[in-house]
Amino acid sequence: MSERLRTDDFDYELPEELIAQKPVEPRDASRLMVIDKRTGQWQHRIFRDLPEFLRPGDVLVRNNTRVLPARLRGRKMPTGGSVELLLLRRESFDTWEVMVKPGRRVQPGAVLVFGDGSLTAQVLERTSEGNRIVRFRSVGPLDKVLQEVGEIPLPPYIHEKLDDPERYQTVYATKAGSAAAPTAGLHFTPELLDRLAAMGVVLCDVTLHVGPGTFRPVKTEYVEDHRMHAEYYEVPEETAAALDAARREGCRIIAVGTTSARTLEAYASTRQAKGWTDLFIYPGYQWRLVDGLLTNFHLPRSSLLMLVSALLGRERTLAAYREAVAQRYRFFSFGDAMLIL
Repeated sequence: MSERLRTDDFDYELPEELIAQKPVEPRDASRLMVIDKRTGQWQHRIFRDLPEFLRPGDVLVRNNTRVLPARLRGRKMPTGGSVELLLLRRESFDTWEVMVKPGRRVQPGAVLVFGDGSLTAQVLERTSEGNRIVRFRSVGPLDKVLQEVGEIPLPPYIHEKLDDPERYQTVYATKAGSAAAPTAGLHFTPELLDRLAAMGVVLCDVTLHVGPGTFRPVKTEYVEDHRMHAEYYEVPEETAAALDAARREGCRIIAVGTTSARTLEAYASTRQAKGWTDLFIYPGYQWRLVDGLLTNFHLPRSSLLMLVSALLGRERTLAAYREAVAQRYRFFSFGDAMLIL
């Protein structure tokens, strides 16, 4: 029996000043570490150099989810005490699972008011994980009011206010539903995507609505004991056809981000074009579709770092991260990128 992987095996030292607080301009000016997954050798480039490493017929799979203005700041009635909700998952048209702060004050039956009173929520129940199920009522169309009242939730390690909320959206984000951005896609510009298409790279979309649990550190002692939160995904027919064609023709399938990678592998294992996945990918996983990965630099002890290690190998991944620290790469959501081929 092989030795069990410990979560401690995916820790690394990161100086706090390397956690990017703002995105670079333009988007494709970020740095790019390119790694050969067979040899582990790397080179340091700029993201706009990406076309040099791709070839005609490669299928580049993007996550087209759009971040919801999922943070709602309001007050509890009748006391007026401050309360904050984070939208996690839509249960029905007017009912959501939400994360609540401070949770101890908000019990089933509580009524919450947001904005100028155009949005209210009644707490229906408490989930086993400590979240709440709430039913919203609005003055006007609910989705429109949620857009007006809510704020884009930035990750907790970003402490500076974002001047332009669109910089936490990819340029191809079309399907609203995420509590966090698929950050590997933040580096693309429309012009760079046009260059890739013109050289024969096949651009395809999937959707995976990212939950906040994606970025949390793994807290179990052993990796395999961790449980992922389920997230909703969709694989359109045209993307499925492109994936089948790539396999027939021997072309590479490259996932833009860990969310796209998980979507592709969930689809490959179930052949279900849509559904919920809690797939957890860590070293030892046998990849079915993904040949290459474009990704950012992830938090220590996170499921995202474990997914990267499943493709590149743990030792090579941690060596690349040490090199990135030494070369002063920028880390996490607004940081630089890594291409594994």
